[in-house]
Amino acid sequence: MPFDLVTYEQRSRSGRCFICAFLADEPDYAHEQIVADDDEHVAFLGKYPTMYGHVLVAPRAHIEHVVRGLDSAAYLRLQALVYRVARAVEAVVPSERTYLLSLGSQQGNAHLHWHIQPLTPGTPYHRQQYHALMAENGVIPWTGDQAAELGTRLRAELATG
Repeated sequence: MPFDLVTYEQRSRSGRCFICAFLADEPDYAHEQIVADDDEHVAFLGKYPTMYGHVLVAPRAHIEHVVRGLDSAAYLRLQALVYRVARAVEAVVPSERTYLLSLGSQQGNAHLHWHIQPLTPGTPYHRQQYHALMAENGVIPWTGDQAAELGTRLRAELATG
């Protein structure tokens, strides 16, 4: 599906932090199903997935820098959750490879977060890597019901895995 990058960028740069808004239960965050929560970090489904199974992992505290914002112990705790969630995503969602990356900017989406993006098997090479991650290339059709179903499956995997 086409993605309105102009509106997204405007909201990201001038609106409230989307992670803080989501954690405060503000309206318009029905797709962000929580799949893991260890009281220090939260993992949730992305609202604008470019691939099925897109999960974000973030500290609950508004931390803005992946290196300067965390000491080594805090960084490793965050990465432990990224790893656990990525393993659960791979167990639930068919994936050729799993992309892990931290995105954001001091100019927009500043709250530290990691993306877990499973690459759909058979994706042509020219549509992999950065191309597969870029919302300007389109997002997958995504409903609240689909998010709820995937969230349930991921939570079950995390509970047993």
